[in-house]
Amino acid sequence: MADGEWAGVPVLVVALGGNAITRTGDEPSVQAQFRRTRATVEHLVPLVAEHRWRVVLTHGNGPQVGNILLRSDIAAQAGELPSLPIDSAVADTQGAMGYMIQQCLSNALCEAGLRVPVVTVVTQVLVDDRDPAFEEPSKPIGRFYGDDELDPLRRRGWALRRDGQGRGWRRVVPSPEPYEIVEQDIVCQLLAAGAVVIACGGGGIPVVRTPDGALAGVEAVVDKDRASALLARQVGADTFAILTDVEHVEVDHGTPTAAPIESVDVPTLRSLHEAGQFAPGSMAPKVEAMLDFVSGGGRRAVVTDDVHLRDALEGRAGTALEAANAARAAGGR
Repeated sequence: MADGEWAGVPVLVVALGGNAITRTGDEPSVQAQFRRTRATVEHLVPLVAEHRWRVVLTHGNGPQVGNILLRSDIAAQAGELPSLPIDSAVADTQGAMGYMIQQCLSNALCEAGLRVPVVTVVTQVLVDDRDPAFEEPSKPIGRFYGDDELDPLRRRGWALRRDGQGRGWRRVVPSPEPYEIVEQDIVCQLLAAGAVVIACGGGGIPVVRTPDGALAGVEAVVDKDRASALLARQVGADTFAILTDVEHVEVDHGTPTAAPIESVDVPTLRSLHEAGQFAPGSMAPKVEAMLDFVSGGGRRAVVTDDVHLRDALEGRAGTALEAANAARAAGGR
């Protein structure tokens, strides 16, 4: 498509889950992550090729940021380097993982005969320094520690929580709500130029606005699905897709009465969430992100795995949450 012809093409934001880049049992190497990422982006090539969407990709960074912080800890304990702040570690993963996704997708598009630019934007996300999350750190990050390692960590001001499965202690950090994507205008300009954009990696780099209007990074992490939903709203996305390791969201997950949810409205999904149907730290943040997007003006949010993404966008797979007017227009699919 020529420049200027993308203006009327709807925006699709796809949040890649951690299993898109690494899975349990994979070899713990960068090369293995490239192979896994290449397999994932193959499912995105048809979406780009059809020119039906302007595509934004986001991604998680849990294992990768944990590895960066582990390297930082080892270097600090050896007296070689100072510890790396979390915001800098998130920025590092945005660059490295953005490069990996960007290269894998660019190569796949080229092999399909498509010349489409793929661009990574190192993305900052504004949070409120008065957010209650800063008083109650809750997001586990990094490795497990034994009882004999705790005193020096506490002297560094770390909040630590014992793991419920007996694996030791982990650092917990604040996970404040995101309220603005700093680089949203740049993302929109790149979309208007026909680029596939990778943004908000790892939930974005958490920053606060200082009294003089400057930005400053903070020791926190932002949930990547919530940040992705915010990005989708701010760039005017039509559809928001969250990729995970299952085809559907389920009620009564893990029990004999488990059943997939195929299509649902906002009141019903919110009621199920409030009833505790979705596991915290697993499916619950994805459901919250779906509700954020559609309640905030988005038309449709879907959750599925990478294999079923295209079918989910056509209403043949996955779990779909649609705005009331969209559901009526579709005949209440």
